Amino acid sequence: MAEYNLRTPVSEEEVRKLSIGDIVYLTGTVYTLRDAGHKRALELIARGEKLPVDFRGMAIYHMGPIVKKKDGEWEIVSAGPTTSTRIEAYEYDFIEKSGVRIIIGKGGMGKRTAEACKKFGAVYTIFTGGAGALGAKAIQRITGVHWLDLGVPEAIWVMEVKEFGPLFVIIDSKGNNYYEQIKEKVEQNLKEAYAKLKL
Repeated sequence: MAEYNLRTPVSEEEVRKLSIGDIVYLTGTVYTLRDAGHKRALELIARGEKLPVDFRGMAIYHMGPIVKKKDGEWEIVSAGPTTSTRIEAYEYDFIEKSGVRIIIGKGGMGKRTAEACKKFGAVYTIFTGGAGALGAKAIQRITGVHWLDLGVPEAIWVMEVKEFGPLFVIIDSKGNNYYEQIKEKVEQNLKEAYAKLKL
């Protein structure tokens, strides 16, 4: 297990060095993107239309922030992750078509996301659930917001972050999936336990 401090945009070479279990701290720009945002982005790409931000080499965060306006400026109060598995249906295509390098979320993602990470050079990382206040501390400021018509949670929030993390690499660019490996070990242990108990 190694620890990395990366700055966005992140190169494919940097991402390819990461392995499951590694810890990442991010500095630079991070975009939020949830279900509706993925869907709209892919629709725009399919029509050849321009996206409001350039995702190439960047990090996206599966997060619906709690925000407030102070002196005319947006401020994020809580920045905890949302469950990533429901975005599985979109993630392969989004990784392929957007050039995103780092995905941040909560819980696991599936085989298609792992396949895309391996093929196109990306990683899936997790940020601790229930630590939204900690996440907000790493956000220096909000520099923009797009697609507010989708609602505050589903909009694209453009965040400047400093040493945002710890982010744990769960799917690496070699196609390894930490949760899948744990699942396989558990299933093997169960088989051995049942055999010993003659069940």
